Amino acid sequence: MESNQKTSKNHEKVVAFLLSIPIGFVGGLIGLGGAEFRLPVLIGLLGRQARQAISINLAVSLITILSSSLIRLRVFSEFPFTKLLPVLLSMILGAVLSAFIAAGAASKISSHVLEAWMKFLLVSIGLLLVVEGFFPIPAANLLFASPLIQFLVGITAGILIGIVSSTLGVAGGELIIPTLIFVFGIGVKLAGTASLLISLPTVITGLIRYYRLAAFFDRSAMTQIVIPMGVGSIIGSILGGLLFGIASQNGLKALLGLILIYSAIRMFLRRPQPVASSST
Repeated sequence: MESNQKTSKNHEKVVAFLLSIPIGFVGGLIGLGGAEFRLPVLIGLLGRQARQAISINLAVSLITILSSSLIRLRVFSEFPFTKLLPVLLSMILGAVLSAFIAAGAASKISSHVLEAWMKFLLVSIGLLLVVEGFFPIPAANLLFASPLIQFLVGITAGILIGIVSSTLGVAGGELIIPTLIFVFGIGVKLAGTASLLISLPTVITGLIRYYRLAAFFDRSAMTQIVIPMGVGSIIGSILGGLLFGIASQNGLKALLGLILIYSAIRMFLRRPQPVASSST
């Protein structure tokens, strides 16, 4: 019996590690934390309940974002921090504020309701990626608007993104990138790197909030999932960050949107069974 449990745990670690590599690759390539792809794995394949999956997802997203940011900034060394600073700061402010508040609300929602909310957001994000890939939308180009307009638009967008980040356990890049492209007129490659920088404080805020609410993952989840997924995510995000300048971004986003919709429908239709936590 003990041998079977050990084999099962080792299998879980291997699955978490191997599947996190392509997810990290996607994150590094486009500028996402990869959480929207990780959720179906955590809930559908690894059998974690929704609330625990969120905190695990945030932790692995943080690892992915850090590694992706470092490699992309190294490859894309001329990042215009000064020019984008008002947009970055306003979106970060809105996202952090709403992430801090929304995490508290999410901890009071039942797992059933939370999973339904996750499925809806995953499908919606997938559709957005598909439309964005096949039907280019003219940008509003507010990058050259007055600082006040940039601040108001940026903080509004950040608030919405922070809500998604904390309730779904994602970094929000799938919403940040379209906002930067279509609202502020920023190119897709630059938007991906900016998205990682905006997502970083949002994810950290969500993690702190869940920890303070005692809604964090336990030591078993750390060794079984977070560490293996973190290592795989670093490998994948480095590879994706090195190749992000080569790939066709519009075609890739459309493909990822289809995969995301398929994953949401397939994984979330199957109701996960509660998994007892190991003693710590």
